[in-house]
Formats: sequence, C-alpha cells, structure tokens
Amino acid sequence: MLAIGGLTPFTTIDYPGKLAAVLFCQGCPWRCGYCHNRHLLTCGQPGTVPWGDVLRFLEQRHGLLDAVVFSGGEPTMQHGLRSALAEVRHMGFSTGLHTAGPFPERLHSCLPYLDWVGMDIKASFDEYHLITAMPGSGDAARQSAELLCRSGVPHQFRTTLDPFLLNGGRIETMRQRVREKWGEELIVQPCQVHART
Repeated sequence: MLAIGGLTPFTTIDYPGKLAAVLFCQGCPWRCGYCHNRHLLTCGQPGTVPWGDVLRFLEQRHGLLDAVVFSGGEPTMQHGLRSALAEVRHMGFSTGLHTAGPFPERLHSCLPYLDWVGMDIKASFDEYHLITAMPGSGDAARQSAELLCRSGVPHQFRTTLDPFLLNGGRIETMRQRVREKWGEELIVQPCQVHART
C-alpha cells in the first residue's frame, strides 16, 4: 500500500498533545539542502517496512498510543496515502500528517481523513525554488496552505531555519505574512545543515 522507510514506535513531539507513532514514507519531489531524511527521497529504497507489519504493530498498541503520524519524505507523493489514513483511523487512532504541500490535489483528498496536519513553509512562496530546487514549488505550497486553512482541520505551520532565511529579513517577512494572511504563528525549527548538491 505505502512504501514505508521507517517507523518510530513512540513519540511525544510529532503530534501536539498526543502519544504517537510515526511512519516515514519514502519519496519526495523536492531536494531541500538541509533535508535530514535523504535516505527517504526515493521510493523503493531497501529497508521498506511492509504495510502488514505496520498494521500488526498498531494492533498491539491499542491503549498505548493515541495517534499515528505520516511523515517522510513527503507522504502525499504516494497514491495510497488516503486509503492508509482511512485504515488507521478505522483502527481507532487519530491521524496526523507532516507535509510540505507539493501535491495540493492529493492533500485535498486526504483532509477528510486527517485529525491534524503540520505543514512546512520553506520560504516566501516566490522564493521556494531557491530551497527546493524545483520550479513551481511555491505555487503548489501556497495552494496547499490555503486548502489547509479552509479545511477546518487543526494544523500548524512551521519552517526550518535554513541560513538562507536569515538574510534580508526573510524569516521576519514569512512570519508576518503567515500572521496577516491566516492569523497564525509560524513555528521555527532549527536547521541541520548538509552540503548542498
């Protein structure tokens, strides 16, 4: 169903206020220089966790976990995400998603099956390509952010503090735009710097 590259069995920080497991989905269309999950960028890499193993693990965690978070990589890159969310929800778990919003149409189809979303805002939308190395990525992210705001699904916008954002007042501008456009606060996360390729 899904190409899962790893599983964290217990976390208190990936879904606000809930004890959760995290499934790390393989595949991402973007190539951010600071990515700390580079081993997940391509689908079909060795070490995939079979979906049946995930379900068996979750069956043993009733009463111990509140939620399951789909992270990555970029979970919305995989067509099976909506079905996986529905199956996990049917098991009685809340569902969370970590996304950067590269596939707004797929995000839209998944929103009815989500209880919380954490969306990464990479940069001002007109400068996205400088982070993602992908033309048009800012337009996709903007559409996803707007869909999320209209959906009523609880969510959080956050950004990884790439050194690029410290120049020219970029991070302050991003915070102001998120506050003015959506009435929300942008959460800033530290950056683990890798050599850009």
